[in-house]
This record gives sequence, structure tokens and C-alpha cells, in this order.
Amino acid sequence: MDVFSNILSGFGAVLSWETLAFAFLGVLIGTLTGILPGIGPITAIALLIPMSYGMEPMSGLIMLIGIYYGSMYGGSTTAILVKTPGEVASVVTTLDGYEMARQGKAGRALSAAAIGSFIAGTLATLGLMLLAPILAKLAYHFGSAEYFLMIVLAMTMVSSLTTGSALKAYISTLFGLSIAMVGIDLQTNVPRFSFGIPNLLDGIDFVLVAIALFAIPEALENMARKGKGSKLEVQNFKGSNWMTREDWKRSIGPFGRGSVLGFFVGVLPGIGPSLASFLSYGMEKKLSKKPEEFGKGAIEGVSGPEAANNAGVGGALVPLFTLGIPGSATTALLMFIFMMYGLQPGPGMFESNPTLLWAIIASMYIGNVMLLILNLPLVGVFAKLLKMPTVPLFVGVVAFAVLGVYGINYNQFDLFLLFGFGLVGYAMQRFDFPLAPAVMALVLGPLLEQNFRRSMEITSGNWFTFFERPISLVLSILVILIVIVPIIKSVMKLSRKGKQQENINTDTNV
Repeated sequence: MDVFSNILSGFGAVLSWETLAFAFLGVLIGTLTGILPGIGPITAIALLIPMSYGMEPMSGLIMLIGIYYGSMYGGSTTAILVKTPGEVASVVTTLDGYEMARQGKAGRALSAAAIGSFIAGTLATLGLMLLAPILAKLAYHFGSAEYFLMIVLAMTMVSSLTTGSALKAYISTLFGLSIAMVGIDLQTNVPRFSFGIPNLLDGIDFVLVAIALFAIPEALENMARKGKGSKLEVQNFKGSNWMTREDWKRSIGPFGRGSVLGFFVGVLPGIGPSLASFLSYGMEKKLSKKPEEFGKGAIEGVSGPEAANNAGVGGALVPLFTLGIPGSATTALLMFIFMMYGLQPGPGMFESNPTLLWAIIASMYIGNVMLLILNLPLVGVFAKLLKMPTVPLFVGVVAFAVLGVYGINYNQFDLFLLFGFGLVGYAMQRFDFPLAPAVMALVLGPLLEQNFRRSMEITSGNWFTFFERPISLVLSILVILIVIVPIIKSVMKLSRKGKQQENINTDTNV
């Protein structure tokens, strides 16, 4: 009963015109950033962090979290109408959503995406509401060694499961950790990596790096295309904009399965909504009585993945709220915002700031209703944004980034850092170095160091503290397996290739 009394108190806190206005603003901005290719939730949240400095914590967090789950709705619009996903999680939606649009079923596909997103978002919020307090209680059994290993596990999973080279992901993680160490060491009062520059003694602001790594590279990349995005072929709406009875019959199962799958996949650090949508698509294709229709306009190929990627958002907030450990770059940004307001995400927040947390959860129920109302009747209006010229749009993004960063400390040196890190981020994107591990490491670096030092001080430098207790032993084994298993697979793969080459050479000689 405590859960339901708490959620009622959360609704009581959030049901004011001011808070509802910020919730609506968040989901509206989220929808727009999801629709516009190149501007995702990470970029939008990073750009708006400076604006949220003077806001009340409840209003600011509700707005920025609304951007996160709102962008998942908007990403399906471009995926269906333009075959250009606004978000990575919407990539799978292009396979059948765009084919439906070409067949004159764009409205039905968009309706399936919006309704699936609403159902999944609501169920995921329910899961967050029920699961988070239980995990928060379990987290009290964690000591500094367990928290250190949890942070290592989160960063390792993000690095290992990132698409592309695992080595590049680990390099990106080390890059983020190195930035986190810049400034005066609070324990020894010794400057680290400041190179004698007074402006670096206080460290490098996280907001500056987040904007530089996400907003600047995206702007440079899109402006380099010379307006190519403004010539996108947008499919027109034909026929009914609502799902038929047959559509409902074929979508109910994918809605439910995608919601459950997406939530539990989202809970796992480093995986998130993107993988959930791919897994949902594969599952629906295997379960379908007509698998041959997938890729040719099967509505299940829209319903399942869209439900999965939206449910993944609720799942991703579980480790953030309960353990204080983000599982993705977006939740890392959100964690920084909590700390910016003087709040430390984790089990203690359920006792120290219960009203705030339950108000956020309550706002997610309301925000999902707002998104459904926005997306069903106004999707045609939002689709017109796809014809917006690319260059002016991203010039505005750069200008907004400059104003936001300068407004943090009113320091010209920050602008040099902004464009310096922006060029680094652009180079990382061009050479396929993932940015998410760097941002994760930047946020978690101080916590990693703090818990490691505390563990060493308590045990007088005994490294076996990371293996002595059951929880720490399990976490240590998981970290080792995540690092070693891919290496073993690579070695075995090279060995097989070598044997195959030897067999080919033998046959050729014979």
C-alpha cells in the first residue's frame, strides 16, 4: 500500500498548472527533437541544462525527463515518413513503417507507433513505480566496494555492448575518465592535469563537455551536407489515419510483448532502448504466422519495436533512481542534473526526497497521455518540420550552444574548450569512436574514484575486498567475463579463419 499512497502523493505534488506546463513543454520538445534528424534527446537535454539552473528541481527534472521519453515518440515519425530515424532506437521502425507509408498506410503506421508508445510508456512507468522501491531497499546492502564494482560494470557494459569496435569504446571511456580527473584533487589538494592553466583548477564543467561532444559534432556533420536534409522525400498521408480492427488484432500482442521486453532490457546498464527494439522485431518475426510480410509493411514490425524502445526509457531510469548509476549517455546527463540541484540519485533519495521522485514518476503517467494527444492528431503538422532547411537549423543549434556555455561561468576560456572538445567529438564520430562511454565515464569518474579510495582506506589497501563479500564477488566475476568473453570469441574466430585458410592452401597444393 505504501507504493500506491506514495504515487498518490506524487500526483498531488505534480497537479499544478506550473508543473503540468513544464511537463507539457518537455514532451513537446522531446517530440520535436525526435522528429528532426540529428537532434536527439542527448543534444536537446545538454543544450537546455544551462536554462534549467534557476528552475525548481521538480520542474526542471520533469521537463528534461519528459524530453527523454518524448523523443522516443517523435523518432517514429521520420522513420515512417522519410525512412530516416530520428533516434537510433527507431531504426527498426523504418523497415516496415516506411513500406506502409509507401502503400498509403502512413496514418495507420503512425497511429500504431503512437498507441504502442503510450501503452509501453505507461506499463514501463508502472514497472518503475513497483520495482524501484524494492531495488532501493536492496541497495542498502551495498558498501563502497560494491558501488565501485557496479560503476565499473556499468562502464564496461556500455563499452562492450556499443556498436563497433570494443577497443575504441574503451579508449573513449578512458578519455572521459581523464577529463573527469582535471582540477584540484579534493583529498590531497594537489592540481591534476591542469598544465598550469588557472582556468582548469576547478575542473572542466560537465555541461560544457556534453554540449561540445553531442551538439557541435551533429551541427558540423549536418551543415557539411549542404542542406541535403531539406530535400527529403516525405510520404503523403492517404486513406484513414486510424488503425483498423485487423491492425488492432495484429498489434495487441506486439504491444504487450514489446513493453515487457523493452522494460527489462532497459534496466540492464549499457543496453537501453536501441537493442530492445531490435530484439522485439526479431521476436515478432519469429512468432508471426506471416513472417514473409516483414520488411514489406507488416504492422507488427512497427507496433513491437516502438513499444519496446519506449518501455526501455522507464527501465533505464530504474538503476538511476535506485542505485545512482546511469546505464546510458542520456541517463548520465540526467544524473548530472540531479547532482546540479544538490541531489544524489540512489536509495537514499527514496527517504530524503520521496516527494520529488514520486512526482517525477507521476508526471510520466501524465506525460504519456499528453504525448498521445499530441502525436495522434498533430502528426501531420509535425511532419512539415522535416522540410525545414538543415543549415539554418544547425546554425541555431551552435548559437544556442555558445550562449548556454558562456552563461555558465561567463568565461571566454569556456568557449575555447567548447569548440576544442567539439572538434574532438567530430573526429571521434568520423573515426567511429562512440561518445556515450566518454560521457558515462565523465559523470561516473568522481564516484568511481571516491568509492575506490574509501574501499582502500577501510581495508588498509586490501584488494581482496572486491572479492570477499557475495555481492562484490558476483560483480567482479561479471566484469571479468564481460571483458574476457569477447576477446576469447575474437581469438577463436581468428583461429577458425586460420584453419580454413590452411585447408584452402592444402587443397590448392593437392
